[in-house]
Parts: sequence; C-alpha cells; structure tokens
Amino acid sequence: MADTSESEDIVMGMTMTQKILAAHAGLAQVQKGQLIEADLDLVLGNDITSPVAIKEMEKMNVEGVFHKDKIALVPDHFVPNKDIKSAEHCKCVREFARRNDITNYFEVGQMGIEHALLPEKGLTVAGDVIIGADSHTCTYGALGAFSTGVGSTDMAAGMATGKAWFKVPGAIKFNLTGQFAPWVSGKDLILHIIGMIGVDGALYQSMEFVGPGVSNMSMDDRFTVANMAIEAGGKNGIFPVDEKAIAYMKEHSTREYKIFEADEDAEYDAVYDIDLGTLRPTIAYPHLPENTRTIDEVRENPVQIDQVVIGSCTNGRLDDLRVAAKVLDGRKVAPGVRCIIIPATQQIYLDAMQEGLLKIFIEAGAVVSTPTCGPCLGGYMGILAAGEKCISTTNRNFVGRMGHVDSEIYLASPATAAASAVTGRISTPDEL
Repeated sequence: MADTSESEDIVMGMTMTQKILAAHAGLAQVQKGQLIEADLDLVLGNDITSPVAIKEMEKMNVEGVFHKDKIALVPDHFVPNKDIKSAEHCKCVREFARRNDITNYFEVGQMGIEHALLPEKGLTVAGDVIIGADSHTCTYGALGAFSTGVGSTDMAAGMATGKAWFKVPGAIKFNLTGQFAPWVSGKDLILHIIGMIGVDGALYQSMEFVGPGVSNMSMDDRFTVANMAIEAGGKNGIFPVDEKAIAYMKEHSTREYKIFEADEDAEYDAVYDIDLGTLRPTIAYPHLPENTRTIDEVRENPVQIDQVVIGSCTNGRLDDLRVAAKVLDGRKVAPGVRCIIIPATQQIYLDAMQEGLLKIFIEAGAVVSTPTCGPCLGGYMGILAAGEKCISTTNRNFVGRMGHVDSEIYLASPATAAASAVTGRISTPDEL
C-alpha cells in the first residue's frame, strides 16, 4: 500500500481572499468549501437592514455590541426620510447607536451612500474582513479587503460577537491588460464581464482582478468593479494592493493595513484575459445586468429615454461627477428628459461644488440631490411611471427596480449617461 502521509501535509496555494480568511480564522491554511469562523474588522448596516438586525439582537439577550468602533451604521436608502415608515426606521437605528455609543453612526449632514462613505472615512483598509447587511458591501475589495454582503440576522450575530461563519469561496481570475480608451471606464468593464459570464457566472466565488491593466485603473474605477461583483453572483470582488491603493488608504485612514498576495500556485476555477483597450461603452438592457450590448449594437436600434440618473454606490464618486460635467459643460439636457445627479457623500458634494461641477449640472438643466440611494432601489428622487425608460449609473435593472413594473432601466457609465441626457437617446460623448 502506498504511503499517503506526505500528501496529507502538502500545502496548497491560496488566493488573496483565502489568505485573508485564513488569517482571520487563525488558520495557516484554508481551502475552497471549508467552513470557518472568522474575526470581523467591521460590521455595516443601513436604515433598511439595521432595524431587522437590532430586533434580532434583542432576541439574543446580549449586553451591548462586541466593539463600538467596529460597527458602522449609515442611514442612506430613504434619507432624508421620505415618509413615516422611513422615519421610524431611522429612529430605531439612531436610538440603538446612542444606547451602544456607536462611534461610526452617520446622521443626516454627515452621512453619504454607505459604500462610498466608509472608504472615504478610512474605515476599510487592505486585509480587513468586513460584512454588511447590504449586498454591495463587496465594494471594499477595491482596497484589498475581503468584504461581502450578509443578511440582517448575520449582521446581528456579527454586532454581538464580532465573528461570522463563512464557507471559503473558490475563485475566478480576471487578468487585465492595457488601458481604457476615451469614455470607457470601470463600469464598462464590469458590465462587459457580467455580460460575458452571466448573473450567476461567479456564484459564491471570489472575483480576483489582477494583471498589469490594474495599475491603469483609478481607485474609483476599482470601487465600481468590486461593487458589482455581486451582480455576477460573486461572494466578493478583490484587487491587489498597489501604489494607488496604498496612497488612497494613507490619505483617508490612520488604520494599519495588511497586504495579502495570491500564491503562484493558487487554484482558480476559471481564468479570463481581458484587454481593457478593446472594450467599448457597454449598456445593460432590461431586465438583467447580463443583458449587455455595446454602443455599436445600440446605435442599430436607438433607444429614446425619459430619465437619467448619475450617482449611487456604484458611480457617485468624484471622478464620475467630473466625467459627467465634462460631457454636460456648455450643453443642455434634451427637452423632455429628466437628469438627476446625486453625489455619493457630503465631501464629494462639497468637492464638486468647489470645482464648479454643480454649476455645470444646474446650468445644463439637471437637478442635484443630497447624497442618497433614493432612485436606485425605487425609493424616491426619481421613481419611474409605466412605460418610462431610464439610463442609470446604478447597479441593478430588475423589473420594477426604479418604480413601475412596466418601466425600463438601462445601466451604463457616467459618460454614457451624461451624453444620453443631451441627445435624449442612449448615446456616447463622441456623438455630441
């Protein structure tokens, strides 16, 4: 009989995600499919999901939270309150934050869209394990963190214990080369990927973005790509930590970060090579993010629009507003089109104001909103009526997502959305 003792001791290579999870579970090695309990660096909730978690915590009969500095509560979905129900939700979160002396509770005036606000405030850094009761918590992988969305019950357990159970995900590698052509961005890249692999193409897998093309992507582009990993079914999206990521963390955070790099022999379930320079402006048609077409295909059958939304946790950052302003400067929103622009945080709003971007938007005929998730989930600030079509920089275009079930949502980049506001149909800036 062969001796198997040596094979049992073989150490398999790990991905970035697997290394982070192993470290937080106190293990030297983890492998795909393994169940682990990991320590948490941050637990996040918003005004919709936190009240459910708070009620679950009350059922646990626990005294307080595991760490008042490692919980972030961000009212952003229906804030400022749009109705009595949203006011009650926010009151619940506010009172919980006061009772537990939560450090990172962000009231109206300090709040922003959670996934733009937390990196800006320095609460997320490389090497962290972060859970949030919001599916787009995967955004922080842009900084080299493991971050993922969970249900409100898991959020409650996380706030109480500082721990969470995970099944270690496998991984898909996206090897990026080249650089974007003009008016092409991270939003076009992630829409291209989702169109290529489908909304369940990365189901419960880590989407790991590597290669020389990463260095040509801005941090805002990386946040956008990681943000929409969930739209391909991914457990998380993650980028390696390079000079740009380190510079971002040093500018925004005083916390120590830790860099985890994939082993050379790490195993991937699939590998995709993407030359960024070959990508075209990409639009996701109703009613799934995978239903993508390039602008060249769109032009064959022009799509007239009624509304444009530029904002959200996906594309409401300063770079996004700068691109939109560059397109709208000296131009006017087309008659019959509503253009709504939403800076993702108060700081982004202030920076955009100081740079003169808000003046450009208003003179073009757009409206500028306080930071809010609002229209992205059909909350307010842009609800659609039956038959209306909206091009939006948000992340989902499901049936009824922005209002009436007979409305249509087209997902696109800020450049494409801004150009479409001017022409009244889905367009790109090179058509202006």
